[in-house]
Parts: sequence; structure tokens; C-alpha cells
Amino acid sequence: MPESTRRAYTGDLRRFLSWCTDRKLLAATELTEDERLADGMRHLLERHGDLHVIVTEYVSALADLGRAPATIERALAAITAAHRAAGAGALRTDGPRQVLRSYRRDRASTGAGVRVRKAAPVTIAALRAMTDALDRNSLVGIRDTALLVLGFALGARRSELAALDIADLGFTAEGVQVEVRTSKTDRDSHGRTAALPYGAHSVTCPVRTAQAWLAALADHGRTSGPLFVRIDRHGGLGRTPTGRGSSDGRLTGQAVAQIVARTATAAGLDPKAAWSGHSLRRGFATETYRTGADPLRIARAGGWKDGSATLLGYIDDVDRWQANPLAGVGL
Repeated sequence: MPESTRRAYTGDLRRFLSWCTDRKLLAATELTEDERLADGMRHLLERHGDLHVIVTEYVSALADLGRAPATIERALAAITAAHRAAGAGALRTDGPRQVLRSYRRDRASTGAGVRVRKAAPVTIAALRAMTDALDRNSLVGIRDTALLVLGFALGARRSELAALDIADLGFTAEGVQVEVRTSKTDRDSHGRTAALPYGAHSVTCPVRTAQAWLAALADHGRTSGPLFVRIDRHGGLGRTPTGRGSSDGRLTGQAVAQIVARTATAAGLDPKAAWSGHSLRRGFATETYRTGADPLRIARAGGWKDGSATLLGYIDDVDRWQANPLAGVGL
């Protein structure tokens, strides 16, 4: 489980167990440590056995508080994961999901429903504008160029990009092979190997931008360890004395998202669009499909599950215009 998901689930589970405690469903206890949360879940199961009714009531309570459906969905996922981790098997969720469906309908009918704001896709044109906005004579500019281009070419999640090590890149006559060792949907960490060919433009070529960044790292004595690292205002690589994060200086997934958003702003891209770490991944899906790539190959290259509903949604965004049934009818 990615660290960001673990943190979110921990908060969701803490709030659920606190709600149970307030309603005397669970003995009062301090729920401050993850270990205590696990104990609280086990005690709740020992006392009540089937949590179906309790979780249904909790989802209803969240709906009464006006929480966003996506927030409730994640809370349900966190409780389900904790239920399974406690050895109780799969949690029955038909009741909670019925409440959530009714809540979604009510919000839609009253106009309170808000469409999920999807990450804006980084198209090829946007990627070129972003790399042009970077100072590629600076250490930060070299790093951010490689990060953006590799992120797009891999169709990588921000966590996957942050997790790359120098050793994960292998260069051949055809291009560069990148080992993505773990991912959100790869629970058993089988990993995947992505083959990235040379690009027609040096600035957006995944091979040459990666080589430029590796050369810069080598100049600073770094030939192993994390691929993308922090750079302080003095040009120093790695952790600053007052910095937070891992001691090896590895960028976090959040930092990747900030680089994407910051560079999109610098490039003058649509300020109303939702530029985030996921923009690179979504752009990879839409741009490769737009040029005729097979959806199955797109899925496997980017680490989506076969038949992924998320990927199909991105493809539908392209087909909405590219395969529009009204095209050519003579309106």
C-alpha cells in the first residue's frame, strides 16, 4: 500500500473508531497510535462480530454531516481494509453502499452534487511548453525536465516516479528500460519493465533527458540511490539540516505533484485546470490512445489492470470527440 494511502486510511480508521467510542460501541481508549487502532478494530469485532449494521450507520452519519461521496467512499475502503487485516475476512458492504447511492442521488437532485475535478492531462503540447519554461542550465531545471518527461513516458503514478532508483534505469541502443518495482495495484510487487525509445525532440526525449540528469547527479558524487532528490536553494542535493523526509533526499510523491503544478503555472497553462502529479499519467493515456495505440498495451505499459475503469474513462474522453457518432451526419 502506498504511504499516502496508508496515512489516509489511518486517519479514516481513527475517525471511525472514535465515532464508535462516542456511541459506547467500543470501550473508551486513546486512539493515537496505529497499533492501538488495530487493537480497537479487534475489540470492536470481538464485541459485535458482524459490523455491517454499525458501518451502515457510520456511512449514514457521514452523509448527514454532508461529507463528499468520495470521502465516504475512502472511509469505507479504509474500514474494509482494516476488517480484512484483523482476520475477519471481507466486510459486507451492501448496506453502506445503498446509503451512499441514495446520498449521491439526493445531492444530484438538489444540485449539491459536485463533479469530481479530474487532473488535467499533460498533452504533448503542454509537456513541451512546460519543459520550455524550465531553465535547463540549472540543476533544478535538469532534474525537473527529466522528471516530467520520464513521468509522462512511463505513465507513472507520482509515487512510482518518486520511488525510482538510479539502478532502475538501463540504457540500450534502442532507448532506456525502466524498472518500476512497486505500484498501487501491484500488491505482490512483481514490478513492470517499461521500454522507452528515443524521442524526436531532445528536450522531450526520455533517454536524453534521463542521461542529462544522471550526468548531473554523477557530477555531485551520486551514482546510486534515489533517482529524483531534493535540491536546496544553494544547489545542494539531498536532505537539508532542517528538511523533512527520508535521509537519502528522495523526493516524495507530494513533491512530484508540486513540481508538475509549479511548472504548469510557469508555462502559462490554463490556471483553472487541475494540474497535479496525476496529470502526467492521464496525459500518457490520452495522447497514446489518440495516436492509435492499443488500449491493452497502454494499460500494461502504464501499470493499469486489464479492463481498468479509470483508463477506459480517459479513453472515453478522447472518443467523445474522436469517435463522436454525430461526426459526418451533416448537421
